[in-house]
Amino acid sequence: MIAEFNARKAPRRWPAAGALLAALVVASSLPGSAGAAAEAAGGEAPAISASPAPLRFENRTIVVFRASVLGRTPLERAEGARQRIEQAIGKGGAGAVTTRALPQGTAVEIDGTAMFVVTPQDVDEPVSETLPPTVEEAVRTLKVALEERHEQYDFWGLLKAAGFAALATLIYAALLYAIVAANRWLTSRLAGVLQARVEKLKVAGVIALLPSQVLVIVQRLILAAAWIVALFATVIWLSRSLGLFPYTRPWGEQLTGFLIDLLRSIVLAVAHAVPGLLIVAVIFAITRFVVGLVAGFFRRVEAQHIRIAWLDEHTARPTQRIIAFVLWLFALAMAYPYLPGAETDAFKGLSVLVGLMVSIGASGLVGQAASGMILMYSRALRKGDYVKIGEAAGTVGEMGMLALRLHTGTGEELVLPNAFVVANMTRNFSREAVGRGFVTQVTVTIGYSTPWRQVHAMLLEAARRTQGMLREPAPYVIQAALSDFYVEYKLVAYAEPETPAERAVVISDLNSNVQDVFNEHGVQIMSPHYFNDPKEPQIVPKERWFEPPAQKPKA
Repeated sequence: MIAEFNARKAPRRWPAAGALLAALVVASSLPGSAGAAAEAAGGEAPAISASPAPLRFENRTIVVFRASVLGRTPLERAEGARQRIEQAIGKGGAGAVTTRALPQGTAVEIDGTAMFVVTPQDVDEPVSETLPPTVEEAVRTLKVALEERHEQYDFWGLLKAAGFAALATLIYAALLYAIVAANRWLTSRLAGVLQARVEKLKVAGVIALLPSQVLVIVQRLILAAAWIVALFATVIWLSRSLGLFPYTRPWGEQLTGFLIDLLRSIVLAVAHAVPGLLIVAVIFAITRFVVGLVAGFFRRVEAQHIRIAWLDEHTARPTQRIIAFVLWLFALAMAYPYLPGAETDAFKGLSVLVGLMVSIGASGLVGQAASGMILMYSRALRKGDYVKIGEAAGTVGEMGMLALRLHTGTGEELVLPNAFVVANMTRNFSREAVGRGFVTQVTVTIGYSTPWRQVHAMLLEAARRTQGMLREPAPYVIQAALSDFYVEYKLVAYAEPETPAERAVVISDLNSNVQDVFNEHGVQIMSPHYFNDPKEPQIVPKERWFEPPAQKPKA
Protein backbone atom coordinates (compact mmCIF):
# COMPACT_ATOMS: atom_id res chain seq x y z
CA MET A 1 0.00 0.00 0.00
CA ILE A 2 2.90 2.34 0.74
CA ALA A 3 4.31 1.75 -2.73
CA GLU A 4 0.93 2.42 -4.28
CA PHE A 5 0.55 5.62 -2.22
CA ASN A 6 4.01 6.88 -3.15
CA ALA A 7 3.45 6.09 -6.80
CA ARG A 8 0.24 8.10 -6.86
CA LYS A 9 1.49 11.11 -4.77
CA ALA A 10 4.83 11.58 -6.55
CA PRO A 11 5.14 14.88 -8.49
CA ARG A 12 4.28 14.47 -12.14
CA ARG A 13 7.47 16.19 -13.21
CA TRP A 14 9.49 13.43 -11.53
CA PRO A 15 7.71 10.25 -12.68
CA ALA A 16 10.88 8.21 -12.81
CA ALA A 17 11.89 9.14 -9.25
CA GLY A 18 8.43 8.33 -7.90
CA ALA A 19 8.30 5.02 -9.67
CA LEU A 20 11.77 4.09 -8.46
CA LEU A 21 10.80 4.97 -4.85
CA ALA A 22 7.65 2.84 -5.12
CA ALA A 23 9.67 -0.01 -6.54
CA LEU A 24 12.16 0.08 -3.69
CA VAL A 25 9.41 0.07 -1.05
CA VAL A 26 7.53 -2.81 -2.67
CA ALA A 27 10.77 -4.71 -3.27
CA SER A 28 11.60 -4.43 0.42
CA SER A 29 8.19 -5.77 1.44
CA LEU A 30 7.96 -8.76 -0.95
CA PRO A 31 10.05 -11.91 -1.00
CA GLY A 32 12.56 -12.61 -3.75
CA SER A 33 15.14 -10.46 -5.33
CA ALA A 34 12.61 -7.90 -6.62
CA GLY A 35 8.84 -7.28 -6.65
CA ALA A 36 6.33 -6.60 -9.38
CA ALA A 37 6.63 -2.84 -8.95
CA ALA A 38 10.41 -3.05 -9.27
CA GLU A 39 9.91 -4.64 -12.68
CA ALA A 40 7.74 -1.73 -13.76
CA ALA A 41 10.04 0.98 -12.43
CA GLY A 42 13.22 -0.17 -14.13
CA GLY A 43 15.05 2.58 -15.95
CA GLU A 44 16.26 0.29 -18.72
CA ALA A 45 14.00 -1.12 -21.41
CA PRO A 46 13.02 -4.78 -21.04
CA ALA A 47 15.14 -7.13 -23.09
CA ILE A 48 13.64 -9.92 -25.17
CA SER A 49 14.60 -13.36 -23.90
CA ALA A 50 15.10 -16.43 -26.04
CA SER A 51 13.40 -18.65 -23.45
CA PRO A 52 9.81 -17.63 -22.61
CA ALA A 53 8.47 -18.82 -19.26
CA PRO A 54 4.76 -19.35 -18.47
CA LEU A 55 3.21 -18.27 -15.18
CA ARG A 56 1.20 -21.30 -14.12
CA PHE A 57 -1.24 -21.29 -11.23
CA GLU A 58 -3.79 -23.99 -10.41
CA ASN A 59 -2.80 -25.90 -13.55
CA ARG A 60 -3.61 -22.88 -15.72
CA THR A 61 -1.28 -20.69 -17.74
CA ILE A 62 -2.01 -17.13 -16.65
CA VAL A 63 0.48 -15.36 -18.91
CA VAL A 64 3.77 -16.08 -20.69
CA PHE A 65 6.75 -13.84 -19.90
CA ARG A 66 9.09 -13.25 -22.84
CA ALA A 67 11.20 -10.29 -21.68
CA SER A 68 13.87 -9.81 -19.00
CA VAL A 69 13.30 -6.89 -16.64
CA LEU A 70 16.05 -5.43 -14.42
CA GLY A 71 18.16 -8.48 -15.12
CA ARG A 72 15.42 -10.87 -14.04
CA THR A 73 14.81 -13.59 -16.60
CA PRO A 74 11.28 -14.64 -17.63
CA LEU A 75 11.63 -17.77 -15.51
CA GLU A 76 12.53 -15.71 -12.42
CA ARG A 77 9.63 -13.33 -13.11
CA ALA A 78 7.18 -16.25 -13.40
CA GLU A 79 8.40 -17.86 -10.17
CA GLY A 80 8.26 -14.53 -8.25
CA ALA A 81 4.73 -13.83 -9.51
CA ARG A 82 3.55 -17.30 -8.48
CA GLN A 83 4.92 -16.79 -4.95
CA ARG A 84 3.24 -13.38 -4.66
CA ILE A 85 -0.10 -14.86 -5.75
CA GLU A 86 0.22 -17.62 -3.11
CA GLN A 87 0.97 -15.03 -0.43
CA ALA A 88 -1.96 -12.83 -1.50
CA ILE A 89 -4.35 -15.80 -1.24
CA GLY A 90 -2.88 -16.72 2.15
CA LYS A 91 -3.86 -13.34 3.56
CA GLY A 92 -7.51 -14.23 3.07
CA GLY A 93 -8.53 -11.13 1.18
CA ALA A 94 -11.45 -10.74 -1.20
CA GLY A 95 -9.28 -11.78 -4.13
CA ALA A 96 -10.34 -8.91 -6.38
CA VAL A 97 -8.25 -8.83 -9.56
CA THR A 98 -7.59 -5.39 -11.04
CA THR A 99 -5.13 -3.76 -13.42
CA ARG A 100 -3.15 -0.54 -13.37
CA ALA A 101 -1.42 1.14 -16.30
CA LEU A 102 2.29 1.88 -15.90
CA PRO A 103 4.83 3.49 -18.23
CA GLN A 104 6.49 0.12 -18.78
CA GLY A 105 3.27 -1.87 -19.23
CA THR A 106 0.25 -3.00 -17.19
CA ALA A 107 0.36 -4.26 -13.61
CA VAL A 108 -2.05 -6.99 -12.54
CA GLU A 109 -3.07 -6.68 -8.86
CA ILE A 110 -4.91 -8.79 -6.29
CA ASP A 111 -6.66 -6.76 -3.60
CA GLY A 112 -4.64 -3.68 -4.67
CA THR A 113 -1.23 -5.42 -4.50
CA ALA A 114 0.78 -5.81 -7.72
CA MET A 115 1.42 -9.46 -8.60
CA PHE A 116 3.18 -9.07 -11.94
CA VAL A 117 3.61 -6.66 -14.80
CA VAL A 118 2.89 -7.43 -18.46
CA THR A 119 5.18 -5.45 -20.74
CA PRO A 120 4.80 -4.89 -24.50
CA GLN A 121 7.80 -7.16 -25.00
CA ASP A 122 5.80 -10.03 -23.45
CA VAL A 123 3.29 -9.93 -26.29
CA ASP A 124 3.52 -12.78 -28.79
CA GLU A 125 4.19 -10.83 -31.99
CA PRO A 126 4.19 -13.81 -34.43
CA VAL A 127 0.48 -14.40 -33.68
CA SER A 128 -0.29 -10.65 -34.04
CA GLU A 129 -1.31 -10.12 -30.40
CA THR A 130 -1.39 -6.71 -28.67
CA LEU A 131 -0.94 -5.71 -25.05
CA PRO A 132 -4.60 -5.00 -24.01
CA PRO A 133 -6.01 -8.37 -25.15
CA THR A 134 -3.08 -10.17 -23.54
CA VAL A 135 -3.72 -8.41 -20.24
CA GLU A 136 -7.47 -9.08 -20.43
CA GLU A 137 -6.87 -12.78 -21.04
CA ALA A 138 -4.40 -12.91 -18.12
CA VAL A 139 -6.93 -11.23 -15.79
CA ARG A 140 -9.74 -13.55 -16.86
CA THR A 141 -7.58 -16.66 -16.43
CA LEU A 142 -6.33 -15.47 -13.03
CA LYS A 143 -9.89 -14.92 -11.81
CA VAL A 144 -10.87 -18.43 -12.90
CA ALA A 145 -7.79 -19.89 -11.21
CA LEU A 146 -8.59 -18.07 -7.94
CA GLU A 147 -12.16 -19.39 -8.01
CA GLU A 148 -10.89 -22.92 -8.63
CA ARG A 149 -8.51 -22.56 -5.67
CA HIS A 150 -11.52 -21.87 -3.45
CA GLU A 151 -13.38 -24.85 -4.97
CA GLN A 152 -10.58 -27.19 -3.95
CA TYR A 153 -11.41 -26.60 -0.29
CA ASP A 154 -15.15 -27.22 -0.78
CA PHE A 155 -15.54 -30.82 0.46
CA TRP A 156 -19.19 -31.19 -0.48
CA GLY A 157 -18.56 -29.69 -3.88
CA LEU A 158 -15.78 -32.22 -4.55
CA LEU A 159 -17.99 -35.05 -3.33
CA LYS A 160 -20.77 -33.93 -5.65
CA ALA A 161 -18.28 -33.74 -8.55
CA ALA A 162 -17.13 -37.28 -7.78
CA GLY A 163 -20.72 -38.51 -7.90
CA PHE A 164 -21.32 -36.88 -11.26
CA ALA A 165 -18.05 -38.35 -12.55
CA ALA A 166 -19.14 -41.85 -11.47
CA LEU A 167 -22.50 -41.37 -13.17
CA ALA A 168 -20.79 -40.16 -16.36
CA THR A 169 -18.53 -43.21 -16.26
CA LEU A 170 -21.53 -45.56 -16.01
CA ILE A 171 -23.23 -43.82 -18.94
CA TYR A 172 -19.99 -44.04 -20.94
CA ALA A 173 -19.62 -47.78 -20.19
CA ALA A 174 -23.25 -48.38 -21.20
CA LEU A 175 -22.68 -46.46 -24.44
CA LEU A 176 -19.61 -48.57 -25.25
CA TYR A 177 -21.61 -51.73 -24.64
CA ALA A 178 -24.37 -50.41 -26.92
CA ILE A 179 -21.81 -49.65 -29.65
CA VAL A 180 -20.40 -53.20 -29.47
CA ALA A 181 -23.90 -54.73 -29.50
CA ALA A 182 -24.97 -52.53 -32.44
CA ASN A 183 -21.85 -53.56 -34.35
CA ARG A 184 -22.63 -57.25 -33.89
CA TRP A 185 -26.32 -56.80 -34.72
CA LEU A 186 -25.66 -54.83 -37.91
CA THR A 187 -23.02 -57.33 -39.05
CA SER A 188 -25.30 -60.33 -38.58
CA ARG A 189 -28.29 -58.47 -40.02
CA LEU A 190 -26.50 -57.39 -43.18
CA ALA A 191 -24.94 -60.82 -43.76
CA GLY A 192 -28.22 -62.35 -44.94
CA VAL A 193 -29.33 -59.27 -46.87
CA LEU A 194 -26.05 -58.93 -48.75
CA GLN A 195 -25.93 -62.66 -49.51
CA ALA A 196 -29.09 -62.39 -51.61
CA ARG A 197 -28.37 -58.99 -53.12
CA VAL A 198 -24.78 -59.66 -54.18
CA GLU A 199 -25.61 -62.97 -55.86
CA LYS A 200 -27.96 -61.08 -58.19
CA LEU A 201 -25.06 -58.93 -59.45
CA LYS A 202 -23.92 -60.96 -62.44
CA VAL A 203 -21.88 -60.03 -65.49
CA ALA A 204 -22.31 -62.35 -68.49
CA GLY A 205 -23.90 -64.91 -66.18
CA VAL A 206 -21.01 -64.86 -63.71
CA ILE A 207 -21.25 -63.49 -60.16
CA ALA A 208 -19.34 -60.21 -60.25
CA LEU A 209 -18.58 -60.04 -56.51
CA LEU A 210 -18.21 -62.78 -53.96
CA PRO A 211 -20.61 -62.38 -51.01
CA SER A 212 -17.81 -63.15 -48.57
CA GLN A 213 -15.68 -60.30 -49.93
CA VAL A 214 -18.55 -57.81 -49.77
CA LEU A 215 -19.38 -58.94 -46.24
CA VAL A 216 -15.79 -58.41 -45.10
CA ILE A 217 -15.77 -54.90 -46.58
CA VAL A 218 -19.08 -54.00 -44.93
CA GLN A 219 -17.91 -55.42 -41.60
CA ARG A 220 -14.80 -53.30 -41.70
CA LEU A 221 -16.77 -50.19 -42.57
CA ILE A 222 -19.18 -50.79 -39.68
CA LEU A 223 -16.25 -51.47 -37.34
CA ALA A 224 -14.54 -48.24 -38.45
CA ALA A 225 -17.75 -46.29 -37.80
CA ALA A 226 -18.07 -47.91 -34.37
CA TRP A 227 -14.49 -46.94 -33.50
CA ILE A 228 -15.14 -43.33 -34.57
CA VAL A 229 -18.28 -43.11 -32.43
CA ALA A 230 -16.45 -44.71 -29.49
CA LEU A 231 -13.56 -42.28 -29.89
CA PHE A 232 -15.88 -39.27 -29.80
CA ALA A 233 -17.71 -40.73 -26.80
CA THR A 234 -14.37 -41.23 -25.01
CA VAL A 235 -13.29 -37.64 -25.65
CA ILE A 236 -16.62 -36.27 -24.44
CA TRP A 237 -16.59 -38.46 -21.31
CA LEU A 238 -13.03 -37.49 -20.44
CA SER A 239 -13.62 -33.79 -21.03
CA ARG A 240 -16.79 -33.75 -18.92
CA SER A 241 -15.31 -35.85 -16.13
CA LEU A 242 -12.12 -33.81 -15.94
CA GLY A 243 -14.12 -30.60 -16.03
CA LEU A 244 -15.92 -31.54 -12.78
CA PHE A 245 -12.76 -31.08 -10.67
CA PRO A 246 -10.98 -27.72 -10.32
CA TYR A 247 -7.41 -28.94 -10.87
CA THR A 248 -8.19 -31.16 -13.90
CA ARG A 249 -10.68 -28.71 -15.45
CA PRO A 250 -8.05 -27.16 -17.79
CA TRP A 251 -7.34 -30.60 -19.22
CA GLY A 252 -11.04 -31.15 -19.85
CA GLU A 253 -11.29 -27.75 -21.52
CA GLN A 254 -8.34 -28.64 -23.75
CA LEU A 255 -10.01 -31.91 -24.77
CA THR A 256 -13.28 -30.09 -25.47
CA GLY A 257 -11.43 -27.45 -27.46
CA PHE A 258 -9.60 -30.17 -29.37
CA LEU A 259 -12.88 -31.89 -30.24
CA ILE A 260 -14.56 -28.63 -31.24
CA ASP A 261 -11.55 -27.57 -33.29
CA LEU A 262 -11.46 -30.98 -34.97
CA LEU A 263 -15.14 -30.85 -35.88
CA ARG A 264 -14.81 -27.25 -37.00
CA SER A 265 -11.80 -28.06 -39.17
CA ILE A 266 -13.65 -31.01 -40.72
CA VAL A 267 -16.73 -28.93 -41.46
CA LEU A 268 -14.66 -26.05 -42.85
CA ALA A 269 -12.56 -28.42 -44.95
CA VAL A 270 -15.70 -29.99 -46.40
CA ALA A 271 -17.27 -26.58 -46.97
CA HIS A 272 -14.15 -25.28 -48.70
CA ALA A 273 -13.84 -28.44 -50.79
CA VAL A 274 -17.46 -28.45 -52.02
CA PRO A 275 -17.05 -25.73 -54.72
CA GLY A 276 -13.90 -27.37 -56.07
CA LEU A 277 -15.54 -30.81 -56.05
CA LEU A 278 -18.50 -29.39 -57.96
CA ILE A 279 -16.14 -28.05 -60.63
CA VAL A 280 -14.37 -31.44 -60.75
CA ALA A 281 -17.74 -33.16 -61.17
CA VAL A 282 -18.67 -30.82 -64.03
CA ILE A 283 -15.32 -31.43 -65.75
CA PHE A 284 -15.67 -35.21 -65.46
CA ALA A 285 -19.31 -35.09 -66.61
CA ILE A 286 -18.37 -33.12 -69.73
CA THR A 287 -15.44 -35.46 -70.39
CA ARG A 288 -17.66 -38.51 -70.04
CA PHE A 289 -20.15 -37.00 -72.50
CA VAL A 290 -17.40 -36.29 -75.04
CA VAL A 291 -15.93 -39.78 -74.58
CA GLY A 292 -19.38 -41.25 -75.22
CA LEU A 293 -19.68 -39.27 -78.46
CA VAL A 294 -16.22 -40.43 -79.57
CA ALA A 295 -17.06 -44.04 -78.70
CA GLY A 296 -20.26 -43.87 -80.75
CA PHE A 297 -18.36 -42.52 -83.75
CA PHE A 298 -15.72 -45.25 -83.60
CA ARG A 299 -18.37 -47.94 -83.15
CA ARG A 300 -19.88 -46.84 -86.46
CA VAL A 301 -16.43 -46.96 -88.04
CA GLU A 302 -15.92 -50.47 -86.65
CA ALA A 303 -19.28 -51.54 -88.08
CA GLN A 304 -18.26 -50.05 -91.47
CA HIS A 305 -21.15 -47.58 -91.42
CA ILE A 306 -18.53 -44.84 -91.78
CA ARG A 307 -15.44 -45.37 -93.93
CA ILE A 308 -12.23 -43.41 -93.40
CA ALA A 309 -9.09 -43.95 -95.45
CA TRP A 310 -6.68 -43.92 -92.54
CA LEU A 311 -8.90 -45.92 -90.18
CA ASP A 312 -10.38 -49.38 -90.62
CA GLU A 313 -12.49 -51.70 -88.49
CA HIS A 314 -9.43 -53.30 -86.91
CA THR A 315 -7.87 -50.08 -85.59
CA ALA A 316 -11.12 -48.28 -84.71
CA ARG A 317 -11.50 -49.65 -81.18
CA PRO A 318 -7.82 -49.22 -80.15
CA THR A 319 -7.90 -45.67 -81.52
CA GLN A 320 -11.05 -44.97 -79.54
CA ARG A 321 -9.35 -46.22 -76.36
CA ILE A 322 -6.30 -44.04 -76.97
CA ILE A 323 -8.42 -40.93 -77.56
CA ALA A 324 -10.50 -41.70 -74.46
CA PHE A 325 -7.32 -42.07 -72.40
CA VAL A 326 -6.02 -38.72 -73.67
CA LEU A 327 -9.35 -37.02 -72.93
CA TRP A 328 -9.43 -38.36 -69.37
CA LEU A 329 -5.80 -37.31 -68.94
CA PHE A 330 -6.66 -33.75 -69.93
CA ALA A 331 -9.70 -33.84 -67.65
CA LEU A 332 -7.51 -34.91 -64.73
CA ALA A 333 -5.04 -32.12 -65.50
CA MET A 334 -7.88 -29.56 -65.57
CA ALA A 335 -9.45 -30.91 -62.37
CA TYR A 336 -6.16 -31.21 -60.46
CA PRO A 337 -6.11 -27.61 -59.10
CA TYR A 338 -9.65 -28.02 -57.72
CA LEU A 339 -8.96 -31.26 -55.81
CA PRO A 340 -8.89 -30.93 -51.99
CA GLY A 341 -5.33 -30.50 -50.79
CA ALA A 342 -3.90 -29.94 -54.28
CA GLU A 343 -2.33 -26.65 -53.17
CA THR A 344 -0.43 -28.22 -50.25
CA ASP A 345 3.29 -28.91 -50.52
CA ALA A 346 2.76 -32.54 -49.48
CA PHE A 347 0.34 -33.15 -52.36
CA LYS A 348 2.66 -31.43 -54.83
CA GLY A 349 5.67 -33.36 -53.58
CA LEU A 350 3.79 -36.65 -53.83
CA SER A 351 2.75 -35.82 -57.39
CA VAL A 352 6.35 -35.09 -58.35
CA LEU A 353 7.51 -38.30 -56.69
CA VAL A 354 4.90 -40.40 -58.51
CA GLY A 355 5.76 -38.75 -61.82
CA LEU A 356 9.47 -39.38 -61.28
CA MET A 357 8.86 -43.03 -60.38
CA VAL A 358 6.67 -43.51 -63.47
CA SER A 359 9.15 -41.81 -65.79
CA ILE A 360 12.10 -43.84 -64.50
CA GLY A 361 10.44 -47.22 -63.97
CA ALA A 362 8.07 -47.23 -66.95
CA SER A 363 10.57 -46.57 -69.75
CA GLY A 364 10.31 -50.19 -70.92
CA LEU A 365 6.54 -50.05 -70.57
CA VAL A 366 6.36 -46.96 -72.77
CA GLY A 367 8.58 -48.66 -75.35
CA GLN A 368 6.27 -51.67 -75.46
CA ALA A 369 3.24 -49.41 -75.84
CA ALA A 370 4.91 -47.47 -78.67
CA SER A 371 5.76 -50.74 -80.43
CA GLY A 372 2.14 -51.84 -80.05
CA MET A 373 0.94 -48.63 -81.69
CA ILE A 374 3.40 -49.17 -84.54
CA LEU A 375 2.03 -52.67 -85.15
CA MET A 376 -1.54 -51.44 -84.89
CA TYR A 377 -1.36 -48.48 -87.24
CA SER A 378 1.10 -50.01 -89.71
CA ARG A 379 -1.53 -52.76 -90.16
CA ALA A 380 1.20 -55.38 -90.28
CA LEU A 381 -0.96 -57.77 -88.29
CA ARG A 382 -4.65 -58.28 -87.74
CA LYS A 383 -6.60 -60.46 -85.39
CA GLY A 384 -7.05 -63.89 -86.95
CA ASP A 385 -3.93 -63.74 -89.16
CA TYR A 386 -1.74 -66.81 -89.29
CA VAL A 387 1.83 -65.57 -88.84
CA LYS A 388 5.33 -66.70 -88.03
CA ILE A 389 7.44 -64.36 -85.90
CA GLY A 390 10.96 -65.61 -85.37
CA GLU A 391 10.49 -69.24 -84.38
CA ALA A 392 6.92 -68.74 -83.12
CA ALA A 393 4.00 -69.54 -85.42
CA GLY A 394 0.29 -69.28 -84.74
CA THR A 395 -2.91 -67.31 -85.13
CA VAL A 396 -3.03 -63.73 -83.83
CA GLY A 397 -5.48 -63.81 -80.94
CA GLU A 398 -5.11 -60.40 -79.31
CA MET A 399 -3.05 -57.33 -80.09
CA GLY A 400 -2.61 -55.64 -76.75
CA MET A 401 -0.88 -52.42 -75.88
CA LEU A 402 2.08 -54.31 -74.42
CA ALA A 403 2.11 -57.81 -75.95
CA LEU A 404 0.84 -59.93 -78.83
CA ARG A 405 -0.84 -63.28 -78.19
CA LEU A 406 -0.51 -66.17 -80.63
CA HIS A 407 -2.61 -69.37 -80.52
CA THR A 408 -0.78 -72.34 -81.97
CA GLY A 409 -3.84 -74.60 -82.12
CA THR A 410 -2.04 -77.27 -80.08
CA GLY A 411 -3.17 -75.96 -76.68
CA GLU A 412 -0.46 -73.33 -76.39
CA GLU A 413 -0.68 -69.56 -76.19
CA LEU A 414 2.45 -67.61 -77.01
CA VAL A 415 2.83 -64.13 -75.51
CA LEU A 416 5.30 -62.02 -77.48
CA PRO A 417 6.29 -58.52 -76.30
CA ASN A 418 5.49 -55.90 -78.90
CA ALA A 419 9.11 -54.72 -79.02
CA PHE A 420 10.16 -58.30 -79.90
CA VAL A 421 7.57 -58.44 -82.69
CA VAL A 422 8.76 -55.13 -84.16
CA ALA A 423 12.41 -56.18 -83.96
CA ASN A 424 11.92 -59.57 -85.69
CA MET A 425 10.82 -60.56 -89.17
CA THR A 426 7.13 -61.41 -89.39
CA ARG A 427 5.74 -63.80 -92.01
CA ASN A 428 2.02 -63.33 -92.56
CA PHE A 429 0.33 -66.33 -94.23
CA SER A 430 -3.12 -64.75 -94.23
CA ARG A 431 -2.56 -61.35 -95.81
CA GLU A 432 -2.14 -62.62 -99.40
CA ALA A 433 -4.82 -65.29 -99.15
CA VAL A 434 -7.85 -64.70 -101.37
CA GLY A 435 -10.94 -64.36 -99.21
CA ARG A 436 -10.81 -66.24 -95.95
CA GLY A 437 -8.17 -68.74 -94.87
CA PHE A 438 -4.42 -68.68 -95.00
CA VAL A 439 -1.43 -69.78 -97.05
CA THR A 440 0.39 -72.92 -95.98
CA GLN A 441 3.86 -73.97 -97.11
CA VAL A 442 5.66 -77.30 -97.00
CA THR A 443 9.36 -77.43 -97.74
CA VAL A 444 11.17 -80.67 -98.71
CA THR A 445 14.73 -81.27 -99.90
CA ILE A 446 15.15 -84.04 -102.50
CA GLY A 447 18.34 -85.27 -104.15
CA TYR A 448 19.23 -84.42 -107.71
CA SER A 449 18.68 -88.05 -108.76
CA THR A 450 14.90 -87.58 -108.48
CA PRO A 451 13.20 -85.86 -111.42
CA TRP A 452 11.93 -82.44 -110.41
CA ARG A 453 8.73 -82.90 -112.41
CA GLN A 454 7.98 -86.03 -110.36
CA VAL A 455 8.53 -84.11 -107.13
CA HIS A 456 6.21 -81.31 -108.30
CA ALA A 457 3.49 -83.82 -109.17
CA MET A 458 3.81 -85.65 -105.83
CA LEU A 459 3.56 -82.43 -103.81
CA LEU A 460 0.50 -81.30 -105.75
CA GLU A 461 -1.08 -84.71 -105.26
CA ALA A 462 -0.52 -84.44 -101.50
CA ALA A 463 -2.25 -81.04 -101.55
CA ARG A 464 -5.25 -82.49 -103.46
CA ARG A 465 -5.64 -85.28 -100.90
CA THR A 466 -5.69 -82.89 -97.95
CA GLN A 467 -9.14 -81.91 -96.75
CA GLY A 468 -9.52 -78.18 -96.22
CA MET A 469 -7.22 -77.13 -99.04
CA LEU A 470 -8.78 -74.79 -101.57
CA ARG A 471 -8.86 -75.73 -105.26
CA GLU A 472 -8.91 -72.07 -106.19
CA PRO A 473 -6.39 -70.54 -106.07
CA ALA A 474 -4.64 -73.74 -107.16
CA PRO A 475 -1.62 -74.94 -105.20
CA TYR A 476 1.79 -74.67 -106.85
CA VAL A 477 5.39 -75.71 -106.25
CA ILE A 478 8.48 -73.52 -106.24
CA GLN A 479 12.07 -74.74 -106.47
CA ALA A 480 13.43 -72.40 -103.86
CA ALA A 481 17.13 -73.36 -104.01
CA LEU A 482 19.64 -75.59 -105.76
CA SER A 483 21.89 -76.57 -102.90
CA ASP A 484 25.07 -78.61 -102.99
CA PHE A 485 23.40 -81.93 -102.18
CA TYR A 486 19.72 -81.45 -102.93
CA VAL A 487 17.02 -79.32 -104.45
CA GLU A 488 14.72 -77.39 -102.10
CA TYR A 489 11.05 -77.63 -103.09
CA LYS A 490 8.34 -75.51 -101.53
CA LEU A 491 4.65 -76.36 -101.85
CA VAL A 492 2.38 -73.30 -101.59
CA ALA A 493 -1.31 -74.01 -101.04
CA TYR A 494 -4.34 -72.09 -99.78
CA ALA A 495 -6.25 -73.50 -96.81
CA GLU A 496 -9.74 -72.62 -95.65
CA PRO A 497 -9.83 -73.11 -91.84
CA GLU A 498 -10.01 -70.02 -89.62
CA THR A 499 -9.60 -71.31 -86.07
CA PRO A 500 -6.11 -72.12 -84.73
CA ALA A 501 -6.97 -75.76 -83.95
CA GLU A 502 -8.33 -76.42 -87.46
CA ARG A 503 -5.27 -74.79 -89.00
CA ALA A 504 -2.96 -77.05 -87.00
CA VAL A 505 -4.94 -80.11 -88.16
CA VAL A 506 -4.76 -79.07 -91.84
CA ILE A 507 -0.98 -78.53 -91.67
CA SER A 508 -0.57 -81.92 -89.96
CA ASP A 509 -2.72 -83.66 -92.61
CA LEU A 510 -0.76 -82.03 -95.43
CA ASN A 511 2.57 -83.21 -94.01
CA SER A 512 1.14 -86.72 -93.59
CA ASN A 513 -0.08 -86.84 -97.19
CA VAL A 514 3.31 -85.65 -98.48
CA GLN A 515 4.94 -88.61 -96.72
CA ASP A 516 2.32 -91.05 -98.06
CA VAL A 517 2.67 -89.90 -101.68
CA PHE A 518 6.48 -90.02 -101.60
CA ASN A 519 6.40 -93.48 -100.01
CA GLU A 520 3.95 -94.73 -102.66
CA HIS A 521 6.31 -93.71 -105.47
CA GLY A 522 9.49 -94.91 -103.76
CA VAL A 523 11.08 -91.49 -103.38
CA GLN A 524 12.93 -90.85 -100.16
CA ILE A 525 12.55 -87.49 -98.50
CA MET A 526 15.83 -87.91 -96.65
CA SER A 527 18.31 -85.48 -98.20
CA PRO A 528 21.63 -87.02 -99.37
CA HIS A 529 24.93 -85.92 -97.81
CA TYR A 530 28.25 -87.46 -98.78
CA PHE A 531 32.00 -86.88 -98.44
CA ASN A 532 33.25 -88.51 -101.67
CA ASP A 533 32.07 -87.97 -105.20
CA PRO A 534 29.80 -90.81 -106.37
CA LYS A 535 31.09 -93.16 -109.07
CA GLU A 536 28.48 -91.93 -111.50
CA PRO A 537 27.05 -88.45 -111.95
CA GLN A 538 23.79 -87.79 -110.12
CA ILE A 539 21.67 -86.88 -113.10
CA VAL A 540 18.18 -87.79 -114.30
CA PRO A 541 18.06 -89.36 -117.79
CA LYS A 542 15.52 -87.92 -120.16
CA GLU A 543 13.46 -91.10 -120.22
CA ARG A 544 12.85 -90.70 -116.47
CA TRP A 545 11.79 -87.05 -116.58
CA PHE A 546 8.09 -87.84 -116.37
CA GLU A 547 8.00 -90.71 -113.89
CA PRO A 548 4.64 -91.11 -112.14
CA PRO A 549 2.77 -89.23 -111.03
CA ALA A 550 4.25 -86.67 -113.46
CA GLN A 551 2.60 -86.54 -116.86
CA LYS A 552 4.06 -85.57 -120.21
CA PRO A 553 2.61 -82.40 -121.67
CA LYS A 554 0.28 -82.99 -124.56
CA ALA A 555 1.72 -82.20 -127.96
